[in-house]
Amino acid sequence: MNTSITLPSPAKLNLFLHIVGRRPDGYHELQTLFQFLDYGDEITFTLTPDRPGIRLAEPVPGVPNDDNLIVRAARALEARANGPIPGVTITLAKRLPMGGGLGGGSSNAATTLLGLNYLWHLDLSPDELAEIGLNLGADVPVFVRGHAAFGEGVGEKLTPANPPEDWFVVLKPACDINTGKIFSEEGLTRDTPKIKIRPAFEGDASRYRNDCEDVVRKLYPEVNQSLEWLSQFGPARLTGTGACIFGRFPTESAARIIWESKPSGITGFVAKGVNISPLHQKLTELK
Repeated sequence: MNTSITLPSPAKLNLFLHIVGRRPDGYHELQTLFQFLDYGDEITFTLTPDRPGIRLAEPVPGVPNDDNLIVRAARALEARANGPIPGVTITLAKRLPMGGGLGGGSSNAATTLLGLNYLWHLDLSPDELAEIGLNLGADVPVFVRGHAAFGEGVGEKLTPANPPEDWFVVLKPACDINTGKIFSEEGLTRDTPKIKIRPAFEGDASRYRNDCEDVVRKLYPEVNQSLEWLSQFGPARLTGTGACIFGRFPTESAARIIWESKPSGITGFVAKGVNISPLHQKLTELK
């Protein structure tokens, strides 16, 4: 019986992000294409049968434990247990930049739901785990389900998709972006025509964009400068509301050549796009 497992908590990219309307409750209706990266955080879960409760080995700087999506996910899952369950110590190895638009917090929550469902032998279905995840954040279900997907609604209505598994240069400009501020800006495009699922990953990629990008570029010069630099080598785009941007390349060597020439002061990484989440690949190996 496993008492400790280490699982990946991968990044995602929004290969495009269209805002197609606004609901009466103020939330924006989106169409987006999610793809995972073979790069992300790692989380270790260690059962502590002699010590009940949920503990983070180290708090995340600037995030109170009660607000941490890992703790919230673990507590939500604990509430679904039918009997006593062993305590757990959770250790996060953080690699993804916070607030980068890469889904780090949502991915952490999904890895916690799937990891503890496995360790605690709760046997909750993917649908049940995705429902719990949606209460934690709109991006959590795609990480729970683990397949690249065309997302609609607030991003929670998912249809599996298989975009090309290319290589990406991902850059993190030196700024933090306020998502609420972006979505409340008057100049934000909110009426992009809806598209059907199949064209979302076929044909001319230039038809697609991130509707948040113009507003972000205007408010955050660091993002604008990074996009201008990366665009020299091919189409570059914002993921989510940023601040991370990405450029797509056909091979790892092509991506690394660009990565090596990046301006000083910018962090980031090179990674491969994958349509099956590394988390699900790892869990399949454990079964």
